[in-house]
Amino acid sequence: MTWEQKLAQLQIAFRPRLEDAKDLARGGIGAVFWPRSAEATNELQRTAREETPHGIPLLVGLDVVHGQRTTFPVPLAQAASFDPAVAGADARISAKEAASGGVNWTFSPMVDVSRDPRWGRVVEGFGEDTHVNSVFGAAKIRGYQGESLANEDSILACAKHFVAYGQAEGGRDYNTVDVSVQRLRNVYLEPFRAAVEAGAATVMAAFNTVSGRPAHANGNLLTELLKEEWGFEGVVVGDADGVVNLIEHGVAANLGDALQQSYAAGLDVEMGGNAVSVDGVALLSPGDVSSERVDDAVRRVLRLKHALALFDNPYRDAALEVTAPSAETRLAAREAAEKCLVLLKNDDGVLPLVASRLRVLLVGPYAESNDHLGAWVQSFAEPAGTLADSIQAECPDWSLTVKEGTGFFQEDPALLADAVSSAEQHDVIVVAVGEPSSLTGEASSRSDLRLPGGQEELIRAIAGTGKPFAVVMFNGRPLVTSAWIDSAPTVLEAWHLGLEGPAAVARALSGQVNPGGRLPMTFPRSSSQVPIHYDHENTGRPATVSARMDEDVVDVALMGPGNTDDRYTSKYRDLPLGPQFAFGHGLSYTSFGYGQIQVEKEELALEDLREGRVFRLDIALSNTGDRSGDEVTLLFIRDRVASLAQPVRRLRAFSRTTLDAGQTELLSFDLGWSDLGFWDNQGRYVVEPGEFEVHIGGGLENNAHTVVRLT
Repeated sequence: MTWEQKLAQLQIAFRPRLEDAKDLARGGIGAVFWPRSAEATNELQRTAREETPHGIPLLVGLDVVHGQRTTFPVPLAQAASFDPAVAGADARISAKEAASGGVNWTFSPMVDVSRDPRWGRVVEGFGEDTHVNSVFGAAKIRGYQGESLANEDSILACAKHFVAYGQAEGGRDYNTVDVSVQRLRNVYLEPFRAAVEAGAATVMAAFNTVSGRPAHANGNLLTELLKEEWGFEGVVVGDADGVVNLIEHGVAANLGDALQQSYAAGLDVEMGGNAVSVDGVALLSPGDVSSERVDDAVRRVLRLKHALALFDNPYRDAALEVTAPSAETRLAAREAAEKCLVLLKNDDGVLPLVASRLRVLLVGPYAESNDHLGAWVQSFAEPAGTLADSIQAECPDWSLTVKEGTGFFQEDPALLADAVSSAEQHDVIVVAVGEPSSLTGEASSRSDLRLPGGQEELIRAIAGTGKPFAVVMFNGRPLVTSAWIDSAPTVLEAWHLGLEGPAAVARALSGQVNPGGRLPMTFPRSSSQVPIHYDHENTGRPATVSARMDEDVVDVALMGPGNTDDRYTSKYRDLPLGPQFAFGHGLSYTSFGYGQIQVEKEELALEDLREGRVFRLDIALSNTGDRSGDEVTLLFIRDRVASLAQPVRRLRAFSRTTLDAGQTELLSFDLGWSDLGFWDNQGRYVVEPGEFEVHIGGGLENNAHTVVRLT
């Protein structure tokens, strides 16, 4: 291969016109974006195979994030299921549908730990916890890639965005990231390490800088850590114009300089198509980047094409392309959506609505909206129905009245008055509100996390009628609910649940489904409280009681600054302690109880742990209510004394268990070497002797707990 032919393999570009895309293929480009059909993809592959000197087939990429034709819940909602099988089912069905049309590479999953809900891309990932991101990301990768990449229904997965993209300052997309070594390794890198261990074929570089160096040109991360330390043998791809952005970052003088720095740092494929023009002119010369580095990148690309069996057959039977969901995939999407629902409040037992012949008033902008697919879906995805239609289909005995009440953004006093005046003639009211999916995803950061428009006023007005009511929230990020939450007896978090989301909600309202999800991200009391996450480090002055707004005068000479009174602790003067709803929060229509933790051996030597011994912990879980339900069990640890300040809680395991009324099951968990250590600021993984608290239960509070010891 010539120098130009090699560089051509190291780029991916998008051309919406098929003829323009065929020009890219004739020029020997290594990858293109999907041209929207198997027939068009076959044309591109045929051009690459038959009209280029070496006949190298194409990688064909597309953002298949949570569905191709059959749209599953957004990834953040999937995390709320605390069942990685949900993510696996999404990825497997998505891969089959996408591969049938010629796609062989998806830019998913996103495993960016996200602790700031102002950042719009929290919707694409699995929330604020490192372990949850690791488990769900690995499940998605296995689902996309199947048993073998050579199978026709398998596609390449891509773990993104490497790395710390979710910690952008101010929650503003593409913004700066400055992070310590220990925080980088303990929080943000771990899901990517899990992705590599799960066999991820590709990794995407992030837009952001990491401690001053843009990820696209960060050799310490792309080469030294990812490829050398972790042994990653796949392809590192850039994000859209991420290489070009090095110029705006101020680290590259021009496009040639940006390309040179990126390839030298370990980037294998540039997204944009800037390395070689269509007519074969290379922007870089052999002296700009070592031939060894370029050859390594080309080998990585070609290995993936061989793994996909593209050299044997790059074509797909156009007659077999999946162009619409099937009854089977719809059922899978509905079952996934049902597992993602989180019951935030149910103070008066408003839900489920089990009585027949109910007169139900459905109000709010989501009553007749079909905006349920969520962010990062394609225009050709099957559209969702509405909540109103689903209620009528799932609950035919109800007498349903629908009133808009308010728009998403525009307030209309007449609509509000019409909804309120209708309340008297109904037994119960369902208020369907939320954040439109257009406000989430890339380039959708928000400074104000409240419901937009007049939706809060609608909730308060319905509360003023005195009628029983339930709020159903459809959204792609944690929202601030403090202005209305105390007036709402029941709140169901419904996210953007995809194609079958409305049906799942209707079935939950009627009690056909018992919500069992848990929050994968903390819901703050105020937008000013973020970033907020459960696994924070303790301060030297942790607060135990809330502050208050007053005019008390404190004589600092007598009472501070070394005073230990609770006034001088870490808190906001104008907010109660803690979040509105914590990570792991979620209720059920039934109740559950836990026994005491049984530990096989409470003390182990460090060397025994290193050699594979584990702490085995058992706990009995019982359904103490009167109906079947799912319980999510969370296992947290706390290292009581360590050389670096540790999180107040750290999730190390979780499970989801279905139990009938009165049923009991014994759950078992293991804690080993990889669970009890941490990375220090020298990049070393250390496990230290001492005591570790273990907390097991259905959330962060009121858990069974015990202590294990390392000697």
